[in-house]
Amino acid sequence: MSAKIRIAIAGYGNLGRGVELALGQNPDMELVAVFSRRAPESVQLVSAQVPVYALDTIEQYKDQIDVLILCGGSKDDLPHQGPQLAQWFNTIDSFDTHAAIPDYFAAVDSVAQATQHTNIIAVGWDPGLFSINRLMGEAVLPQGATYTFWGKGLSQGHSDAVRRIAGVKAGVQYTLPLEDAVNRVRAGEFPELTTREKHRRECFVVLEDGADAAQVHEAIVTMPNYFADYDTTVHFIDLAELERDHGAMPHGGFVIRSGTSGNNTKQTVEYSLALGSNPEFTSSVLVAYARAAYRLAQQGQFGAKTVFDVAPGLLSPKTAADLRKELL
Repeated sequence: MSAKIRIAIAGYGNLGRGVELALGQNPDMELVAVFSRRAPESVQLVSAQVPVYALDTIEQYKDQIDVLILCGGSKDDLPHQGPQLAQWFNTIDSFDTHAAIPDYFAAVDSVAQATQHTNIIAVGWDPGLFSINRLMGEAVLPQGATYTFWGKGLSQGHSDAVRRIAGVKAGVQYTLPLEDAVNRVRAGEFPELTTREKHRRECFVVLEDGADAAQVHEAIVTMPNYFADYDTTVHFIDLAELERDHGAMPHGGFVIRSGTSGNNTKQTVEYSLALGSNPEFTSSVLVAYARAAYRLAQQGQFGAKTVFDVAPGLLSPKTAADLRKELL
């Protein structure tokens, strides 16, 4: 049996823990190290035998790791870590600030090309799997429109924005697609939908002692870029209810391509996800693409890549012959 692919994790939060669990389901890979900004002795892994090192020592291990999976955040971590770590490692990351992807790709690619590494960026379910399905829909049905709906799901970024408001002790936010909009798309109406017509937002908030509920409500529903463009409902609850009913991180959504084929025939293509745990599923996608990054690097295909550049067969542990026999 060939040697296992040596995987390391940079950042051990919800995503990093999910990667560790996902690797346990992929016997052709092994977790060889975790790197953290926290004190290594304070990081408790599921796999007690795997060493934890300080992130600022990571260069020392560049010859012991086949693929490094970056599990930091898109806002503050990855813009710096992606290009920096590409000089020493093949990497996978889940950079998800859609508008900034071209600039981030260019920054990583310039380092990856110079140092001959393979670095797949923006991997997950959106961007990632949903991106592939948007591309497929447009390629197959060039006359039509693509619609992406998210939810019902807990948004980690929007929940964090709620928690940063003065007077908020704890809170979560759910994104919910509007059923009427979804039904119109599925019916082939090709509607032009505003942001407010596609989704609504629902918040569950625990107030600090003495906080003014009306002020907190106003701060939430008028917050630009997060809530101002949506119909937003705010529920004030106690901490026990929040912990009991809102501790999980479900998410999902669907991509719909509604179009017409040659004889003006209506055609609809839909891809959907219903996720019990957003970070665990995203982690599973990252691990599959780590296998692809390793194979591309072995082939000398260096530089930054996205999911559009990776053949599906490279994600599977099965041989090309087995895939043709079993799945084609």
